[in-house]
Amino acid sequence: MSAEPVDCNPNLAFAETLVEGLAAAGMRAVCIAPGSRSTPLALAFDAHPAVETFVHLDERCASFFALGLAQAGGRPVGLVCTSGTAAAEFHAAVAEAYMAGVPLVVITADRPPELRHSGANQTIDQVKMYGDHALWAVDAGLAERDAPGAALRNVRTLAARSVGVADGLRKGPVHINIPFRKPLEPEAPYRPRFERETGGSAQHGVLMPTAGQLDRMAELVAAHERGWIVCGPWAGTPPTCLVEAAAKLGQRTGYPIFADPLSGLRFGAHTEAAHVAGSYEGFLQHGTGFEAPQVVIRLGAMPTSKSLNEYLDREAPPFQVHIRSSGVWADDSHRVRSFLQVDEAAFCKGLADRIHRGPGSWAESVMAAERRCAGIQRAFLEASWFDAAAVAASVEALPAGANLVAGNSLPVRHVDQFAGPVGRRIRVFGNRGASGIDGVISTAMGVAAAGRDAPTMLIVGDVSFCHDMNGLLAASRHGLDNITIVLLNNGGGGVFRRLPIAEGHAQFERLFLTPPELDFGQAAALYGFAFVRIEEEDRAGLARALGASVKGGKATIVEVRTDGARDEKLRRKLMAEIQKYGEENS
Repeated sequence: MSAEPVDCNPNLAFAETLVEGLAAAGMRAVCIAPGSRSTPLALAFDAHPAVETFVHLDERCASFFALGLAQAGGRPVGLVCTSGTAAAEFHAAVAEAYMAGVPLVVITADRPPELRHSGANQTIDQVKMYGDHALWAVDAGLAERDAPGAALRNVRTLAARSVGVADGLRKGPVHINIPFRKPLEPEAPYRPRFERETGGSAQHGVLMPTAGQLDRMAELVAAHERGWIVCGPWAGTPPTCLVEAAAKLGQRTGYPIFADPLSGLRFGAHTEAAHVAGSYEGFLQHGTGFEAPQVVIRLGAMPTSKSLNEYLDREAPPFQVHIRSSGVWADDSHRVRSFLQVDEAAFCKGLADRIHRGPGSWAESVMAAERRCAGIQRAFLEASWFDAAAVAASVEALPAGANLVAGNSLPVRHVDQFAGPVGRRIRVFGNRGASGIDGVISTAMGVAAAGRDAPTMLIVGDVSFCHDMNGLLAASRHGLDNITIVLLNNGGGGVFRRLPIAEGHAQFERLFLTPPELDFGQAAALYGFAFVRIEEEDRAGLARALGASVKGGKATIVEVRTDGARDEKLRRKLMAEIQKYGEENS
């Protein structure tokens, strides 16, 4: 790009150079919340032919939409806002992106230095405002009319470094704070001047395991038949090569794969050949009928399952090895004996090539427990109608290639326990970095926008739905007819019914349960969604509603009404049945 655009506005020159550099480095989408101080950035992004622009009225919705878009799209997404509290509204999504490892480039417009700490309107301290939740934070310099060539080259470098850091071995958010001095608007007419294929890029390679590391692991595995491969949540979708390599490693070692629904290994054709377990939340709570594993190979983040995490802490297998290319430690019980920062797919493939054992009698006993528990759960859900049965039916309605976004609190726990491994490939997403219930609708909208040809289903609770109702606006604004929202209306924060304080405390409902008591059909009408309400046990009605919505054509909310107190009683009854069976057969 030339150093002097047509209208000679230095702010536009800065913004155009930055956007051009971001696009050259691989950015293809940006979410923008409207504002005055960010005018140069909004105009430049909107004018660039390689970057798709998503405009959102609400900064928090914009940030969580960007989070979902980055997860599903697999590349960094830009996020732009004006100065002041608008930038603070991004913080929750920035924290989630940092904890989960989702690449975002957050660009906040700011007042110039002379207006900072002066009482100027809409001015707060934005320098490094996200603290340690940003992998890298930069307070850029002011745009100058007579800036030397090095200054604009520095902007290109800033763009390349930002994308490179956000999408590095450890992925996450980068924050660029840019002060702009008036005038912010271009001299009419605005004629941006972009030069294609300019700018630079920051790339990273693959951390390959050494032959010595693989040989030592092969010796450990060969010496111990009892082992598990535990696959925790993955930010976005793991590469196909990792799924295939992990499945091959399970087959070669004979180790069952305990696959979190967000790991990328719970659903797909590989489940028909490898031993993939998904009912462990049930059968690990009490008697199992098999000895504890000696070796545990962990991939990904901490598993969603409370039972799995507690079992590994309680039994303390002597050899727990965590493989993670990002280098981010995830071991809250401090049981990991060895941490290898190497590429997960390369490790699994290299180790699998050194082992040729296959499953033995111990692995068969583990999978027998899996089949028994899955059978008990399936029979119970067929006989009893409660929120978990609705979740299982919703996942069952998804075709191959669909996207599933699991809301936090109860939905993701029910998906974890009751959506067992199947041969259909389903991509599962969720905000499990910080596990907040805020922004989940917007995240699902971002996932839907990343792949409009595939149906996207969000399973969300009523309280979480209320947190992000503004996120529904994205469907009509961005033409997202491929979104189905299964709204579990069980009368408040059902997950709190599992807490001791739920037993007879007078203030439980007011302080913890907080039932919204809203007519969600009116929300659907307000935001242009089709709406279906499922009352009582209407399995056929739910199947019809999901079938019609998943086939596309109209964004739809399917409200499933259940009794939260009864839901929890039935869940406990189911767990008691699993416990009884486990104790009798252990």
